[in-house]
Amino acid sequence: MSSMLERPVVHYGVPFVNAVIVAVIGFAVFSGVARLFAFVLAGIEVAVVPQVLKRAA
Repeated sequence: MSSMLERPVVHYGVPFVNAVIVAVIGFAVFSGVARLFAFVLAGIEVAVVPQVLKRAA
């Protein structure tokens, strides 16, 4: 039985959804530097988490 982590959709879909959630919360709740930090955090998640999920599979 194949693992869910072996699917490429999971590698990119899960981090993208999480990044969207972080960006929306950052935009709605924070301002200034905190908002910028939330956007940077979302960008890092999109860039780094797929690589981690590939290694986990």
